[in-house]
Amino acid sequence: MSSSRSLLATASVIASMASVSPAFAQSTDAADAASADEIVVTGFRGSVAQAIEAKRDLAVIADVVTAEDVGKFPDKNVAEALQRVPGIVVNREFGEGERVSLRGTAPNLTKTLLNGHSVATADWFILDQVASTRSFNYLTLPAEIIGRLEVYKSPQADVEEGGVGGTINVVTRNPLDLDPLTVSASLQAAYSDLSGKLDPQVSGLVSWKNSDETFGILVGAIYQKRRTRRDGLEIFGYRSAAVGGGQDALVPTLIGSTMFEQNRERYGGNIGIQFRPSDELEINITGLYSRFNADNFNQNYLAWGDQALGGGGTITNAVIKDGVAVAGNIASRSGGTAGFGVVYDAIDRQAVAKTVSADFDLTYRPSDSLTVHFKAGWTKANGDTSNENFIEFAGPGSFSYDLRSGRPEVSFANPDPLNPAGIRPDFARIQSVTNEDEEKYFYLDLEKQVEWGPMTALKIGVKYTDHDRVADRFATNGGVFTPSLRCDGRACTSADFATGGGMPGDFLDNVSSSGTLDDYWRVDPAKLRAIYAAQTAPGTDRFLVPGNSYSINEKTYGGYGLAKFAGEGWRGNAGLRVIRTDQTSKGFIIGGANPQFTNPFGGFTPATAERSYTDVLPSANLTVDLSDQVVLRFGAGKTVTRPDFVDITPGVDLNGTLLTGRGGDPNLKPYRANQYDLSIEWYPDRETIVALAAFYKDIQSYIVNTTSVEILPSVFVPGSEPAGCVPAAGSNPNLFDCPYQINRRSNGAGGRNQGFEFQVSRPIWGGFGAVVNYTYSDAKANNGDPIPGNSKHSLNLTGYYEDDLLSARLSYNYRSKFFIDIDRSSPLNQASLSSLDASVSVNVTDNIALTAEAVNLTNESIDQYSGTRDRPRATYDNGRQFYFGVRAKF
Repeated sequence: MSSSRSLLATASVIASMASVSPAFAQSTDAADAASADEIVVTGFRGSVAQAIEAKRDLAVIADVVTAEDVGKFPDKNVAEALQRVPGIVVNREFGEGERVSLRGTAPNLTKTLLNGHSVATADWFILDQVASTRSFNYLTLPAEIIGRLEVYKSPQADVEEGGVGGTINVVTRNPLDLDPLTVSASLQAAYSDLSGKLDPQVSGLVSWKNSDETFGILVGAIYQKRRTRRDGLEIFGYRSAAVGGGQDALVPTLIGSTMFEQNRERYGGNIGIQFRPSDELEINITGLYSRFNADNFNQNYLAWGDQALGGGGTITNAVIKDGVAVAGNIASRSGGTAGFGVVYDAIDRQAVAKTVSADFDLTYRPSDSLTVHFKAGWTKANGDTSNENFIEFAGPGSFSYDLRSGRPEVSFANPDPLNPAGIRPDFARIQSVTNEDEEKYFYLDLEKQVEWGPMTALKIGVKYTDHDRVADRFATNGGVFTPSLRCDGRACTSADFATGGGMPGDFLDNVSSSGTLDDYWRVDPAKLRAIYAAQTAPGTDRFLVPGNSYSINEKTYGGYGLAKFAGEGWRGNAGLRVIRTDQTSKGFIIGGANPQFTNPFGGFTPATAERSYTDVLPSANLTVDLSDQVVLRFGAGKTVTRPDFVDITPGVDLNGTLLTGRGGDPNLKPYRANQYDLSIEWYPDRETIVALAAFYKDIQSYIVNTTSVEILPSVFVPGSEPAGCVPAAGSNPNLFDCPYQINRRSNGAGGRNQGFEFQVSRPIWGGFGAVVNYTYSDAKANNGDPIPGNSKHSLNLTGYYEDDLLSARLSYNYRSKFFIDIDRSSPLNQASLSSLDASVSVNVTDNIALTAEAVNLTNESIDQYSGTRDRPRATYDNGRQFYFGVRAKF
């Protein structure tokens, strides 16, 4: 075993500054990926010298994360590993990074590949399943199953298109690269301090190759369990209302105290079969399976000011600040049931996300100057909420609220939040959401070595992909409307669902103010499931929800040409990539002259839209050795990212509680950008690097939200419909026409994203050292719209110590405030986010090490707001996570 143990927080940043395999073909040319430029971290100090040497030989601007052994990553998924790389940030909304943003762009502008090809993606959370974005959810890729992460920041013709922000290639391990018989294993216990639960984490790998090194097989597997809890304060939006004296102000619609509990169970494995009978032929067959079980239960007790005022209620003693009623007293209309003032939601979900991938990779070298590379494969992902039991209790109410501390305070005069008799079952629903993502593909590349002046090689390739995204949503018609919700032959009451107790004693302790609602009666998920299981038709009959049901097919045809150049003290390439996309969108539109499909919401007409478009993407990269110690790199090119799938559907997704919705446009054009990259690196000695990289992205068209009011049908219990809804024509007394604020995606003005990355790595003294990287990103749209995902400042600081016995690191990660998206017809922003993580490994023997890791040591919370801090939207506390165990390699 190496005398120094590598740790991800240090190794990832060092590797990001100092190692990357050569730019891959459409499928990561095996010869390139396995070349001498690849750096495998075997020990911290030893890896630095090798990594720096490799960095100096590159012709592209790229970063890499590597690790020696299975289980060497303290981070538990690939997104957590990537956040240590300059220019990459994550958001831990549920306590664990799921998506990455690269160089100030939104997550859906980052392209993720697995061994050089696109990988299907799926989500576990129902709102993300409905949203159907292109951003990859890294929860389905545990860090233990990967061998290397390549982050490409400058475009190159032989790199798969799709990433305006950049491209991340996840590379699994090959058996012929390891020892003849390699066995690695890791066993840990995971402790989440909010849930107070201790759970197992296990991973392992077995790799074998024959003595001739012509055939090898590798099998890796992981199992991880973690029971989590997230405490939160939420405000679902703001509506204009009269607050007295002829004055209008924005009043919070719903203010809630919420607890989210989840059983996370992740397991999977990968296999690699490698056959190299001669120097001329190599075959790789790889497969990946990952499943993320994500059952969850959410409870939220909410003050419903918007409904109370809409039903004739009053607001008194309002405190107005910058047009927002930041405090006041709200009461439902006296003597009536219209205009409920309190609502309590309990949601029990069975959810899963899984990914499977298989591919065949062949490299043939008929001569020393010609390489033929062929790759074909298939990948599929499913993100399903197979069953969601939703129960809502409501009633008239009177409460005071105060938002001025930034942590909402609510006090109910009535009803008593600890007494279930104060509210009644008002709405019940059973639903399911399925989301399937699938792609079949093949690539063919040829590279010819030449000696034509400065030109050293010509490379050409073709590709074909066939991609399907299918989403369906089924739900009951709402009632299970409560008059028909039965318990032992009678109408159910709130008490039938109650546990008999209140919230945990430490609920909201880390995020509450003195007046925050931090205790209320709890719903028993077992009782909820049992009551729903006992219901009968027609209340349990599910119908298709057209606005969330659609299918998208994309076929792409294309190819590229690339020329490589080199001379004394310089090297580079120039190329052109051409891609045609054929798109077919199928869904439903509400109404229509001759509706062919009906459900309790009215009539819907199937719709199909087809379109094709072609992208021509030139690129060039140049590396110049200015001296023995200084390297200058330049990259330029055109990039494209196709719209999110949900954005090119014909349908509309509606939120009947808030009367908001989101709709797509099948004719939406992609994001397109011209970008320029510049990097200069100084190597004063073989273990030190100082680097500065600048980037400029001229984005020609952002995809933006356009909001308008549309009158659309919805189902409500008469008397509980939101303000503005009127009975619809026809015989259904529960059908109302309501004014919805609808966000429709459209092509807006262009903009630019510019900034720089600075990184330093240096041993300090003895076994001590430091790694620092900082990114500045300034993104602006020409029309002034905020840019999703852009934090102007991000910082990574890592201090480490390593010797023969001990490896330790302390890593601080920070990103400044950023705009998330338009949510419920209002902007959703997030305040700055930081995390302090630590990792320690003690070498007991040459083969065994004891490990301990901690995530979010300072227990930082997540704060969200709507446009300004005077309009808070949410505060979430995910608590701290601790891992301790043993790691072995033989």
